[in-house]
Amino acid sequence: MSPAALPLASNLDTPLPEIPALVLPALGDTLLMVGIVMALVVLLGLPLGVLLHNLAPDGLLENRPAHRVLGWVVSTGRSLPFLVLMAALVPFTRFVTGTNIGIRAAVVPMVLAGTAFFARIVENSLRSVPPSVVAVAKASGASPLQVITSVQLSEALPSIIGGLTINTIAMIEYSAIAGTIGAPGVGYLAITYGYQRFDHAVMIATIVVLVALVASVQLLGDALARLADPRTRRRSDTPTNSPTADLENSLVH
Repeated sequence: MSPAALPLASNLDTPLPEIPALVLPALGDTLLMVGIVMALVVLLGLPLGVLLHNLAPDGLLENRPAHRVLGWVVSTGRSLPFLVLMAALVPFTRFVTGTNIGIRAAVVPMVLAGTAFFARIVENSLRSVPPSVVAVAKASGASPLQVITSVQLSEALPSIIGGLTINTIAMIEYSAIAGTIGAPGVGYLAITYGYQRFDHAVMIATIVVLVALVASVQLLGDALARLADPRTRRRSDTPTNSPTADLENSLVH
């Protein structure tokens, strides 16, 4: 059959008035899935990243064997492409959730991949904290927990928020890949309508929605990172307050 004899895909496109009824519920499913995943990623990845940093040589809790094992586990989670990880975890996902399709099945590999990614982000962010600031806190008699919460995490917060923004965008991308296992969302809509049915109208709509969603997350993350910058917080303080005084007050409280 010649190309001229092929039916035009545009004849099969979904009418424009019907697109919102398809896209909006899919967007809601994507937001729900990414929201659940990111809540678990922060809950698991933040302490994991703190441990990675502080178990390293010259860390607050230096333990080289534990750091080596933990680093290997995190690196393994990061090294596998998400599609491969998702397929490899099918038996584990079915054991944990009772199914290998849908949002519950997608959350398991997304959380594991996101946690490994975020843990490395936290570790690298904590490395940027000047050692002199940590030394001042330790000399002031702060406990390791106080140093971690009042110095390390406080100073690295803008970088952590920036990394969290990147991680969230990656999870949006992963949620689209999860559409291949039937996880509802914009990705599933793009696969079933845009790819399998060659529905150009729905495909373009999903692209626009994903671009707008990623741009919104990036703008929000940038704004939060600026607000969390210690230099911004210090400029808002009275002139009599100094960084050293702020550190001492945070350690006392």
